[in-house]
Amino acid sequence: MPNVNQVLKEEISRVARKEIREATDQLKRASTAHRRDIAALKRQVADLERRVKFLETKETKRVTRKPKADTADGARFSPKWLRSHRKKLGLSAADYAKLVGVSALTIYNWEAEKSRPRQRQVASLVRVRQLGKREAMRELELLD
Repeated sequence: MPNVNQVLKEEISRVARKEIREATDQLKRASTAHRRDIAALKRQVADLERRVKFLETKETKRVTRKPKADTADGARFSPKWLRSHRKKLGLSAADYAKLVGVSALTIYNWEAEKSRPRQRQVASLVRVRQLGKREAMRELELLD
């Protein structure tokens, strides 16, 4: 006759293994689903990062493109207009200078009528003249 103690111990062990297996199977399924979701999200993030990088390079090329000198043909320069446009955009002379591609001191000198821009610089001013406040801020972010 088998030992009752041994039979009871084996039965308890068998039932415990069955319970553990059921609990771990649910965790395995949940873990597999989570890994699948994480992988899909990683692919989505990689795709979005690739798209953002592409758009940033396109926008940077557009912003840093130097205007041709002939775009300034017929354009006039006015220190008063320059000062008022800079104030309208809410920019400091240093920030406005970054947009135009000159130094902040040059902007101050132009506004104080101590000097006048060259033809190439007038072309840059014509390009900046067409910017609104949002576009100017966006270009400054790209230039920094």
